[in-house]
Amino acid sequence: MLEIYNNLVRRKEAFLPIDPENVRLYVCGMTVYDLCHLGHARVLVVFDVVYRYLCHIYGEQHVTYVRNITDIDDKIIKRANENNEAFTDLTERFIDEMHHDSEALNVLQPDQEPKATTHIGEIISMIEVLVNKGLAYPADNGDVYYDISKFKTYGKLSGKKLEELQAGSRVDIDDAKDDPMDFVLWKAAKPEEPHWDSPWGKGRPGWHIECSAMSTHCLGNHFDIHGGGQDLQFPHHENEIAQSEGATGEKFVNVWMHNGFVRIDDEKMSKSLGNFFTVREILVRYRAEVIRYFILNSHYRSPLNYSDIQLDNAQAALEGFYTALRGLTISDTDDTEDYGKRFYAALDDDFNTAEAVAVLAECRRDINQAKTNDHERANHIGSILVKLSSLLGILQSDAEQVLKQGARPQAGDDLADAEIEILIQKRKVARDTKDWAESDRIRDLFKEKGIILEDSASGTSWRRE
Repeated sequence: MLEIYNNLVRRKEAFLPIDPENVRLYVCGMTVYDLCHLGHARVLVVFDVVYRYLCHIYGEQHVTYVRNITDIDDKIIKRANENNEAFTDLTERFIDEMHHDSEALNVLQPDQEPKATTHIGEIISMIEVLVNKGLAYPADNGDVYYDISKFKTYGKLSGKKLEELQAGSRVDIDDAKDDPMDFVLWKAAKPEEPHWDSPWGKGRPGWHIECSAMSTHCLGNHFDIHGGGQDLQFPHHENEIAQSEGATGEKFVNVWMHNGFVRIDDEKMSKSLGNFFTVREILVRYRAEVIRYFILNSHYRSPLNYSDIQLDNAQAALEGFYTALRGLTISDTDDTEDYGKRFYAALDDDFNTAEAVAVLAECRRDINQAKTNDHERANHIGSILVKLSSLLGILQSDAEQVLKQGARPQAGDDLADAEIEILIQKRKVARDTKDWAESDRIRDLFKEKGIILEDSASGTSWRRE
């Protein structure tokens, strides 16, 4: 049975969906004003595996995955003004860029991808309910705030106590809030800002209310799993609970999942430290599957430490998998052998992809051993490997093609595949005629261009570094 670490209760629990015929997952998606960075990639990949595995257990038709898009907030408005463009042009461009990165990382599209600006009506309606219930109040400055003192269980997700939060806060003299910890639901429009009409005047939604309105609209007042990065646990997800449960009177979410931070060479990733990487920057040097494998080789709740060495290790591991699969006949097969049992047990244990990858590595080892004397057995294990790997979204490409493509995007002066094949034949002729000078010349050229030859009784195969 699947067990998930639930941050709401701070322990692993058996996952029991509210309705097994309608399993519902919501994940906080991107704020679209720039390219996706490695932290975004981790969220995309982690919850893609969660989605894939839920579909495996309950059936694709019985799982609904919603990942929202924040397309209006302070950062978006600031960037659009800097670029002297409409905020909608900015967000649509970066939505397209996000989809480009997501597709490269083999992330499945969610079933629904709501945008905040298309749910303004639902947002306003939820705020009206909160105001009418006395849980929120319009301020003199035109903003509307949530009164967290009225939500008695505030802090239950993060473990923070209201008294401690209030003691540690600083009150601005001009602050229109009743309490410094109250948070904004609706922001009064400033000159030249995007805005919508509301009962409190022209304005735009606060960030937290957007997710409450979109998630309950798409999945209902009470659903199974809510996910996102660890940095969202407080205050964003804490505020979502207060808003949603305050408005509906129902429990909001059963299971809260948060993936760990990304670190760069053991330091937290930060623009201010100059150690900030976008997915696009990494893709200049590594194939997207290398990034995905690197992310999955750590448990989702643990910190993910990025370094060139880690990416090189991930590339080498993938190269080993595809080398093992090279030359095999892959077919649909039974996966109930020990490999499958241990692989599924790993994913049942709070989506332990690192342990699942370790099982795949055993398949690779056994394929290489079977290739020497039992090719049929090698084909069988290879088929199991490919089938299991599909749940992680890796090892689904043609092995021959991947190995000939190499680890990194090819440069303009690289040898074309046809040129390599011609040179291999010339090398064979040179060796047969004992023309060692020519043979050495071709060998040195291959070495310079990062081409690795593998000679066997059946001929010579090649791959790029």
